[in-house]
Amino acid sequence: MLAVLALVAALWGLGALLGTPHRLRWGMIAVLWAGVVLLHLILPAGHALRQATGDSAALWLLLGGAVALILAYREGLRRLRQRAQTGAEAPRKGLFSEAELDRYARHIVLREIGGPGQKALKEARVLVIGAGGLGSPALLYLAAGGVGTIGVIDGDVVENSNLQRQVLHRDADIGRPKVQSAADAMTAQNPNVTVRPYHRRLTPEIAETLFAEYDLILDGTDNFETRYLSNATAHAGGKPLISGALAQWEGQLTVFDTAKGTPCYQCIFPEAPAPGLAPSCAEAGVLGPLPGVLGAMMAAEAIKVLTGAGVPLRGEMLIHDALYGETRKIGLTRRADCPVCGVGQAD
Repeated sequence: MLAVLALVAALWGLGALLGTPHRLRWGMIAVLWAGVVLLHLILPAGHALRQATGDSAALWLLLGGAVALILAYREGLRRLRQRAQTGAEAPRKGLFSEAELDRYARHIVLREIGGPGQKALKEARVLVIGAGGLGSPALLYLAAGGVGTIGVIDGDVVENSNLQRQVLHRDADIGRPKVQSAADAMTAQNPNVTVRPYHRRLTPEIAETLFAEYDLILDGTDNFETRYLSNATAHAGGKPLISGALAQWEGQLTVFDTAKGTPCYQCIFPEAPAPGLAPSCAEAGVLGPLPGVLGAMMAAEAIKVLTGAGVPLRGEMLIHDALYGETRKIGLTRRADCPVCGVGQAD
């Protein structure tokens, strides 16, 4: 028996010297153990090999069983430690770590959101078009609020003139793609969310496929071409579209959700204005905090839509006048002759 144990020690030592993995070394020892047990089972009593290895298979079977129990116990401990170490950082889908519960506590205690609403946010996928004035606060508040997956598409880079109102970006970000700057700021604010940056403009070739990956769309762009495209694509896919716009001292937002009977963007604005009638922010100017006000409102509408809280701005447009401190709402009506959602159009 001592000879077998010496051979086991030799195999282990040689494996260690050669850098053989532990699993392979244990495998070689298991083969040796199985060979010894087999010898005891097939050789007659009193055989020299049986006498040299203990004369009985029972001893080797007990020894093998004891070693197997020890190894199983160690493997169980290893898995428990691994689960304890990773459980807080990587909770299962729909569950929250202790850090997340503490972070979202002010949402969870709201009767209208609660635990189920916060779970809905965690599992939601939201696409934001534009990482500029409106996109900056909307993206930050969506990330802070715990929306699980946030896509952001924008083809521009950060410029010095953006920083007066686009608070997502910093002076050090000048020259970087806005989506990369946005992704860094959002994950720094909340590492529990997944950010998908798309450094390109929204085009008809990609719009349908991209929108299909998300539950809700926010449009914070400043050009009519993209607004009409996002409106048509959201309608075709049955996706709610939260739309915001601003100029100088005034901003507006609404929730276009044609699947629930609301008008669409083209119902309200059948045609883009002629060149010069709707000057850009660069031409007409814009109050720095105004995008923050409207962008935060867009994020609030998104949270309401995703959680079912309150009454979102479906079929209504909110208009905020910062110069006079006035906010009002107007009703919106679906047009029967709308080329996107009107009577006779495919829903």
